[in-house]
Amino acid sequence: MIRLLLSRPLPAAVEDRARAEFDTEIRALNTPMSADEMRRALAEFDAVMPTLGDAFSAEVFGHVPRPRCRLLANFGVGYDHIDVDAARSAGIAVTNTPGAVTDATADIAMMLMLMSARRAGEGERLVRAGGWAGWHPTQMLGMHLTDRTVGIVGMGRIGQAVARRCHFGFAMEVRYVSRSAKTLDFPANREGSLTALAAAVDVLVIAVPGGPETRHLIDAGVLAAMQPGAHLVNVARGDVVDEAALIAALEAGRIAGAGLDVYEHEPEVPAALRALENVTLLPHLGTAALDVREGMGMMVLDNVAALAAGQPLPNPV
Repeated sequence: MIRLLLSRPLPAAVEDRARAEFDTEIRALNTPMSADEMRRALAEFDAVMPTLGDAFSAEVFGHVPRPRCRLLANFGVGYDHIDVDAARSAGIAVTNTPGAVTDATADIAMMLMLMSARRAGEGERLVRAGGWAGWHPTQMLGMHLTDRTVGIVGMGRIGQAVARRCHFGFAMEVRYVSRSAKTLDFPANREGSLTALAAAVDVLVIAVPGGPETRHLIDAGVLAAMQPGAHLVNVARGDVVDEAALIAALEAGRIAGAGLDVYEHEPEVPAALRALENVTLLPHLGTAALDVREGMGMMVLDNVAALAAGQPLPNPV
């Protein structure tokens, strides 16, 4: 029987299936695995479910020259914490959970857009602090999203889901940058550069994969190109945005606001960022719905089941 390690506790339905179908060990902690834990995982298990923060680097693989592990079935669509080339060199396949996360992440992007544009976080803090003096015509004026222009950085599954919501739900004009032109079921204009996109939109939404190629993609230059009344939303990976440059832009009022679900060094969120009123901060809630997390877990187990049966993996990366 396949010996499986789940690196985090999962919803009960997923854990029950894992125990029923495999010889399963479930790590009790919600923190990233240590280097020693990852080395043990590679040496003692046939399949491992890593997730965000479990840094399976080339160095980790190098310390286990003859791994028992044959599959890293990642819990999540992003796998920038895994050195896929090093895994393949060690004879270990890598899978992820695409599709299961798309709509939930797009919903969070819309929530962040609305919260930032309409100053919802600031307003809630005002009410909770007992500082609200009552309604008046000029209180907390924000930006009305309908008929505005949204820019999507990365028109993959999640980017398209966000854009579709913006176009059909809010009558927004959609512009985007992507490595290639996309065939879409809604009108959208592809911009020639990221700075041109940043200068042309009211909301800039980041939906690119993480990794070395996209680290600090949103830097001081991109932020300087944005309009003073524009908002930045990040539902990708935290280090896609140069956090120090973003803080400087927000403090100086060079952009109107930001909505963030991810952070450059999460779970650390800089005090300077937490002190700002013109930023909405969420604790990485992108896929935090029970049915979504169950779906992700079941997709992980589908890949493990395929390994056990000697069948092609459903979701190889």
